[in-house]
Amino acid sequence: MTRTRLLGLVLLALVAAMAATRVSGQVAPSADWRTFDGTWSASGQRQALPTVDGRPAGTFQLSGAIALTSGVGLSRGFRGEAIGYDNGAGVMVGHCVWTDERGDRVYSQLRSETVAAGRLVTGTVTGGTGRYTGLTGEFTFEWQYVIEGESGSISGRAVGLRGRVRGGGRAQ
Repeated sequence: MTRTRLLGLVLLALVAAMAATRVSGQVAPSADWRTFDGTWSASGQRQALPTVDGRPAGTFQLSGAIALTSGVGLSRGFRGEAIGYDNGAGVMVGHCVWTDERGDRVYSQLRSETVAAGRLVTGTVTGGTGRYTGLTGEFTFEWQYVIEGESGSISGRAVGLRGRVRGGGRAQ
């Protein structure tokens, strides 16, 4: 085989490989990303403090059942717990932990506008324990509703829980 012909075959193979990694003009996601979907129903407490502009700042603590309908390497059920701070000016930050039936945990940070119905919440997976050690990723969900009761009690439901993770062990 001539050197020119060999070079041509190598170039053709490279072009084919590059084309295979493209989907709609974007680089295809890495094969080690695993996607998941689910819902979260939660209830807890909220404490508010008035601010000068009339929008209350506050803290919240929520917990409840997370049900995943898809997701390789993740449990189908978790107890989700979140704690956070709403600054009263449209920014909410918080931390969340999902605990599965074995006691293994997934840790994440939350960010959103003020917690209210219809708000999109973004989560960044920052690690875990047990089979989730080394897990990283991201997820989003939308609060479908927030019900406020007496004495600061609140409850709500997150819909459209979608994300992707990589690393960590696989479910056994």
